[in-house]
Amino acid sequence: MSRFHGRTAFVTGAGSGIGREIALQLSTEGANVVAADIGFDPKASPSGRANFAEVRVDVRREEDVSRAIEGAIARSGQIDILVNAAGVMIADDVADIRDDTWNTIIEVNLTGAMRVCRAVLPHMRRRARGSIVNVSSVAAFNASAGMASYAASKSGLVALTRALANRYGADGVRANCVCPGWVRTRMSEAEMADLAQANGTSVEQEFSHVAQRIALGRVAEPAEIAKCAAFLASDDASFVTGAVLVADGGARTAATSRSH
Repeated sequence: MSRFHGRTAFVTGAGSGIGREIALQLSTEGANVVAADIGFDPKASPSGRANFAEVRVDVRREEDVSRAIEGAIARSGQIDILVNAAGVMIADDVADIRDDTWNTIIEVNLTGAMRVCRAVLPHMRRRARGSIVNVSSVAAFNASAGMASYAASKSGLVALTRALANRYGADGVRANCVCPGWVRTRMSEAEMADLAQANGTSVEQEFSHVAQRIALGRVAEPAEIAKCAAFLASDDASFVTGAVLVADGGARTAATSRSH
């Protein structure tokens, strides 16, 4: 497949998890990918991909963002696709939110995405084309216990996406949002490890318990969410903007239990 041949994609949070898989998916489909993150696992670096570059970026730092975007444009002359997948999750509830925790989560998940969009938009508007995909979460709509700050940041990201779509559609820029449910990543495994410790179970038992609440009976793999993001970024979604694609395996359908 070469839906993105000749196009350049800038992907944040591309060091691991969903962001990594999105960067690899776009690269596989022909895009020149700039994978941005605060750190990378050398063992996970794709070998032999001339169209895949890694750059260290902390989305909390304006100078990092500006330097990376300017560098990407200088190298390729364009940024056609922007994917904001950088994110952190720290468990808390409203009654015990710490200011530093709130600030960290909002700064990375929401303000960081805004900074990258702000840096890329003038370029996309000059070219009268561009696709922005923000990775939010179903927590934006159904915040579970222990997800107050995280849910607020992800809800804000949905609102930011719709504001982008409304304001810049006439300039040829589309903006959409993918909202995953449970996905097998290091972040979700860390959450399951905490639950397993509290409940005297195992990580796999906790994942199995979650899967029982999902219509498809399993959690997603990062590559499945990457394909959703790739669709939104592509010309296959040329008339899609301001949309929120929920990819939760049917977890938020009416059913509360599954039978076989």
